[in-house]
Amino acid sequence: MIADNIQKIKKNLPKEVTLVAVSKTKSVNAILEAYDAGQLDFGENKVQELSQKALELPKNIRWHMIGHLQRNKVKYIAPFVHLIHGVDSARLLNEINKQAVRNNRIIDVLIQIHIAEESSKFGFSFQEAETLLTQNESYQGVRIAGLMGMATFTNDENQIQKEFNALADFYATWKVKQSFSVLSMGMSNDFALAVNAGSTMVRIGSLIFGSRN
Repeated sequence: MIADNIQKIKKNLPKEVTLVAVSKTKSVNAILEAYDAGQLDFGENKVQELSQKALELPKNIRWHMIGHLQRNKVKYIAPFVHLIHGVDSARLLNEINKQAVRNNRIIDVLIQIHIAEESSKFGFSFQEAETLLTQNESYQGVRIAGLMGMATFTNDENQIQKEFNALADFYATWKVKQSFSVLSMGMSNDFALAVNAGSTMVRIGSLIFGSRN
């Protein structure tokens, strides 16, 4: 079932869009089933669960940290994480840089932009992100690979599309200046709208693994 689901989703995704299978709360066996179907990118939102799964699963899996990341937890994933999606403060960016240098790595990160109407979502405003990106601070251990955003959880597709379009426009401006390559937006319920707006990476869980445990 998992393999079929992945195949079905990939058939509907443009070739240049990366599928991140959101495996949070899912078993090692379920992840292995997806892995055996050729899936290499997996997303987790809890550091402890991510670290444990990375120990138990094949080493060529590309692990994405997609949840809110606390600064004191960065050190646990710095040795192996492939991409950190939710950089929502300059202090977190500095901590990732510090831990990356300590591990002799360059860690790819995405700057999270707050595009939703819900105040519970994390991220920079467009203005704050612009300030951060124009600082030109040189990070030895961090490469800002692009942007990430989550739309409002609503049935109003016009609103979702408007939010994705706004982030895509901002991304287009900065892509040239910063050589960005990743625009991560879109989940199980809205990824078609995100791809329509120009997303290059979608984070899909329930459509692959079934509803959350």
